[in-house]
Amino acid sequence: MDMAKDLRGRKALPARPLRLAAATATAGLLLTLTACQDDGADRADDGRASIVAPGRPGEKSRTLTPEQAARAKPDDSPNAADHSYVQRMIEHHRQALTMSALAPERAAADPVKRLAERISAAQKPEIGAMQKWLALHPAPAPGHDQDHDHDHGSMPGMATEQQLAELSDARGADFDRLFLKLMTAHHEGALTMAGEALAGGNNPAVEEMANEVVATQSAEIHRMRAMG
Repeated sequence: MDMAKDLRGRKALPARPLRLAAATATAGLLLTLTACQDDGADRADDGRASIVAPGRPGEKSRTLTPEQAARAKPDDSPNAADHSYVQRMIEHHRQALTMSALAPERAAADPVKRLAERISAAQKPEIGAMQKWLALHPAPAPGHDQDHDHDHGSMPGMATEQQLAELSDARGADFDRLFLKLMTAHHEGALTMAGEALAGGNNPAVEEMANEVVATQSAEIHRMRAMG
């Protein structure tokens, strides 16, 4: 089974309907609040505007105070899966940049050189975006560094030091073959990590980053397989 195709169909889709439903409900609350403020209807005993929250299919609507409506907003704060994905993917991307930087002087085929350029052009900004996200959402400190270092060795798709040395020593067609082999495995590992984030994460920004990895790297896997 094609991992990229299976992942895109299986992992990325479930998170969206839930968040879409929540967003729709929130939008409904805001629209109702605006209407109440405009016409003076549906006010609480203390004169404050109340909010009518649409019920689920078959359920009645509820009247909420603004404070209750704020508490009903879905919690999209980052969880452990979000932090783990972002931290590990930064290191994962950095290795892809290291591998891609070898191509201009060692690759024989122009398509391999262009592929390496595209990988660098895509993943450098993604690293920057993930670093900015971490600055806004610092991970819990106690025991985190030790766990994070341990996870590096188990990240799927990462090339070993020996494989990186072999890639650095290779030239011409030998480099092209090894680069495509290692980078395909590297991308497949990234899809696995993105799938884990989509299944277990809670933050919309991380979901967006993971879906971008799925879309971009799935296409590159197909391209590399055709080149190999």
